[in-house]
Amino acid sequence: MRKKIPLHTQIIIGLVLGLIFGLLVIKSSIPNSYTLDYIKPIGTIFINALKMIAVPLVLSSLIVGVSNLGDVSKLSRIGGKTIGIYLCTTVLAISIGLLLVNVFKPGKSLPTETRENLMTLYQGDAGSKVGLASEIKEQSPLQPVIDIVPENIFQATTDNAAMLQVVFFALIVGVALLKIQKSKADPIIAFFDGFNDVIIQIVNYIMMVAPYGVFALMASLIVEIAGENPDSAVQLLLALLKYSLVVLGGLFLMVLVIYPAILIAFTKVPYKDFFKAIRPAQLLAFTTSSSSATLPVTMKQAEEEIGVSENISSFVLPLGATVNMDGTSLYQGVAAVFIAQALGMELSLTQQLMIVLTATLASIGSAGVPGAGLIMLIIVLESIQVPAAGIALIIAPDRILDMFRTVVNVTGDVVVCTVVASTEGELPEGLIRKSNPFTANESIQEEA
Repeated sequence: MRKKIPLHTQIIIGLVLGLIFGLLVIKSSIPNSYTLDYIKPIGTIFINALKMIAVPLVLSSLIVGVSNLGDVSKLSRIGGKTIGIYLCTTVLAISIGLLLVNVFKPGKSLPTETRENLMTLYQGDAGSKVGLASEIKEQSPLQPVIDIVPENIFQATTDNAAMLQVVFFALIVGVALLKIQKSKADPIIAFFDGFNDVIIQIVNYIMMVAPYGVFALMASLIVEIAGENPDSAVQLLLALLKYSLVVLGGLFLMVLVIYPAILIAFTKVPYKDFFKAIRPAQLLAFTTSSSSATLPVTMKQAEEEIGVSENISSFVLPLGATVNMDGTSLYQGVAAVFIAQALGMELSLTQQLMIVLTATLASIGSAGVPGAGLIMLIIVLESIQVPAAGIALIIAPDRILDMFRTVVNVTGDVVVCTVVASTEGELPEGLIRKSNPFTANESIQEEA
């Protein structure tokens, strides 16, 4: 039988071909409308399919995960570790971002003319974000806590942005199942366990079309960035290149230095094998810019390739997709200082410490969907008295940077999940499994 191309290789091929196709479109006479009308919908369908199963997966996996812990005290212990490590990595990410942006000072080199053009070009977009952020700012300080508890769980399950409400409900159901008679709890647990397996199988089906979805997403992204004048997009990216490089430098530092160091310190997982195991999730995070949409694949890789127990992954990863945003937090720190530098404002040490605090809290409330970081960035800016309209300066490269920071968000989730599993003794001694990383997907594709 002919050997099949591994899924991660197929995704990379789709990504590269999408990039090439997008560049060909903007450099040739092919109308942009062809890509946006006939190719982009394929990517949209792919993302929608992943989002379609995100809520059912979180609901079923968390209920099963919590109920299988068998002890409420174990749940509180694991929950405490998870939240504690997530907060530590978030603060560390913001601190790295602030260190880099203060050393390289990218905002000082931004030409005045470019800054004025960007402010004019994106004033409308900035204004819409400011409006959303103003609503959040006017809310009670306890509003995030209020928002965790759903008025209607069925309504919450129809909105991926309300994922934290689904997480809350699933945790309550899981704990309740631990407290009622075992004879009554077992049928409910069995139902959700079976439902969880069904969702995982659907994930396998969706991943069969992942290379095509990635191709469509990348091709349409390139065309949309270029618009009718491809040279303007290139000039815009060049003008903000230094800022982008600082953000990317911080993100790569997290993935290539900080996360491996955490794995070495708290687990026996070889970090090369670790990154190889989660590569499909990273590639999907890159193309979808959504940690929530990537969640099904993230859980699949953590369980099947790293060997994290379902009890741990079904609790830690859904929680991470909603509250752990290392990449987004790092970006917010860099962007806030960059905007201040570009506007000629000097930030005091107190103001920069306020960035750490505000960005940490904002990351918890930030939805795991594309663009949510911009709204939370405005809250960070206003906490240090920097004009919120300054986000117009960084909107241009934001979509590209969003792709990279989502990779860091997802990677951080799996790192914390692996650490928690290791400290709980729920990681196999052999750690990375020796089976083909894409057996589950490829088995579906094999003909009888």
